Amino acid sequence: MAEANTGDRMEKIVSLCKRRGFIFQSSEIYGGINGFWDYGPLGTELKRNIRDYWWHTMTRQREDVAGLDATIIMHPQIWKASGHVDTFSDPMVDCKTCKGRFRADQTAEIPCPQKPSKMVSACHGEKTAPRAFNLMFQTCVGPVQDDSAIAYLRPETAQAIFAQFKNILETSRQKVPFGIAQVGKAFRNEVTPRNFTFRSREFEQMELEFFIRPDEAVEAIAGHLASAADIGQCQTALGNDQTDWGWEAWHKYWVEERIRFYESIGLPRQTLVEYWQKPEELAHYARATVDILYKFPFSKRDAQGELMGEELEGIAARSDFDLSQHQRSSGKSMTVFDEELKAAWPKLEPAKQAELKERYYQNRLQYLSKTGEAPDKAEKLAREDAEALTKGYYLPHVIEPSAGADRLALALICNAYSEDQAPDEKGKLETRVVLRFHPRIAPIKVAVFPLLKNKPELVKKAREVRDLLRPWMNVFYDEAGAIGRRYRRQDEIGTPFGVTIDFDTLGEKGPELKDTVTLRDRDTMQQERVKISELLPLLLGRIR
Repeated sequence: MAEANTGDRMEKIVSLCKRRGFIFQSSEIYGGINGFWDYGPLGTELKRNIRDYWWHTMTRQREDVAGLDATIIMHPQIWKASGHVDTFSDPMVDCKTCKGRFRADQTAEIPCPQKPSKMVSACHGEKTAPRAFNLMFQTCVGPVQDDSAIAYLRPETAQAIFAQFKNILETSRQKVPFGIAQVGKAFRNEVTPRNFTFRSREFEQMELEFFIRPDEAVEAIAGHLASAADIGQCQTALGNDQTDWGWEAWHKYWVEERIRFYESIGLPRQTLVEYWQKPEELAHYARATVDILYKFPFSKRDAQGELMGEELEGIAARSDFDLSQHQRSSGKSMTVFDEELKAAWPKLEPAKQAELKERYYQNRLQYLSKTGEAPDKAEKLAREDAEALTKGYYLPHVIEPSAGADRLALALICNAYSEDQAPDEKGKLETRVVLRFHPRIAPIKVAVFPLLKNKPELVKKAREVRDLLRPWMNVFYDEAGAIGRRYRRQDEIGTPFGVTIDFDTLGEKGPELKDTVTLRDRDTMQQERVKISELLPLLLGRIR
């Protein structure tokens, strides 16, 4: 869409979200609260479908992922160990003229208070020097509000996974490589929330921490690491052997898996950007990070005028940093014992043993040195870790695909929004607003209509069809207004199928059409006659 129209398109989307019950501003009757949004009836269903399908693909369709549902408030030492207390901050400035407060790197544009889909120029008054602003929401636990009671609302769901790693490993009967998945609320006190729901202060994450062997253990067991050519095939099914997969192979595998997930719910690959972070952009613990971007209408444009995209998900190779940090901070071991590694090590040539042991030692020494350990202690601990490797013990490394449910909901709405021309009841063309959701994530799967509401026999049959479908999918029943208008209402909220019960259903025009209904497709507006007895399996096949 042309650049001049992207703002208009976003305004239409924001208006539709409120008008049709997808998203409302939180506390709107009191003037709203910036950075917080409520999901209405349709938005609730959309977001639930996103979460459920993510969970289904991440855990129930796999044998190597277990689930966790952790508390929002955890021991504050977790956030000290993870680095959030000391480093989780944005640069903030104040304007001496308008008294506004902005992120130092975003003073050119800020969200418009009246229209959250628009960005406006910030005040050009004199700004204070940038200062760090910690993004965590602080609270107190218990009746006494002093320093000993300080806690935080979690800014991410990942750290609970690391803190509970050993409990889940021991109770789920998993072994490395395996993953732990979690869906839940997170909170970040953003200096400048913006772009509708894209950057909010309360949001929902869908995160997987996939724990893998360090490369030295992989090489000891398999005799080699997967080559660069092999890595290109890492998107193959998990039925294949991954014994020789190091962190690069697993990282590439998860990048491709996540893109496939987005395609499976209706985001075409051409709307996505696979952005590999440059070395200077990486977190200090990351070996590689890929951001999957979606081309939102509000995304910036490159020199050629193409949308550059905004982040939906990051897939990071985080080394063994997280488990190492919690092991150091808590004093509790996070190492695992690998029977295959213990059995493989004595079979290696002495030179190979020495090479792998030295590599592992250097990697652990590098980590310990970065954390500020004294050189002598860092060397001692790294030697102990390297010696433990020879006996089958190591700290797992992790690949982290981390996605935002709210951002994905917004991307799906933006991608689904469409306008076309369709005839009304009199055959006159009119503009039709359509949300072309993939049936898997559409809030309502099918709408059921009696042709006329003043014909009891039609209404009775329509309600029977509704009750037939309702246990299996979200069904909307509508008998108010002309049938064409009812179709338009469902098109606008993204319902992929409509079922109309008419006089043919009752057999008034011949027995061959008795107990058949008209099934209408949202996107093509084509209609077909379907037997009621065949309707449920037909719809189930199309919405899954």
